[in-house]
Amino acid sequence: MKDIMLRITGKTVRQDEGAEKNEDVMEFVTAGQLYHRGTTTFIKYPESELSGLEGCTTSLIITKDKVKMRRTGQPLAADTEMEFKKGERFYGMYETPFGPVSMELLTNDVTGLEEAGEGRQKLSIDYHISLRGLMESRNKLELEIMHPSEGKIQ
Repeated sequence: MKDIMLRITGKTVRQDEGAEKNEDVMEFVTAGQLYHRGTTTFIKYPESELSGLEGCTTSLIITKDKVKMRRTGQPLAADTEMEFKKGERFYGMYETPFGPVSMELLTNDVTGLEEAGEGRQKLSIDYHISLRGLMESRNKLELEIMHPSEGKIQ
């Protein structure tokens, strides 16, 4: 495993009179680990207090056209898994500190790790999520692998 620094940016997007407007933006930098097996990349990192999931670990399995995400640890009562593949729906349970909620994801777009210049790589996921009719939103997640000496851990 290789130690890395990650910049993670999450955006909740809403439509307003046909134009996209970013509503909530969350960004943090954290240490993580990365390793490759064949054409698959594995990334693991601790969640931040900013995400509301401090104490959890997120693991990503990245291939050219699909990303699997798994969150484990406290404050979740059970593990949460999500799968992102362009044009496909994923059904599952989303664990919250208050208990599980049924979830439906529709992936609009997903890019595997792509070169972003200066030795960096970037992963992007654009998806719609519905949590048992309680909440629906369009989200964009970007994960940038930076050189280990860049950024400060928050």
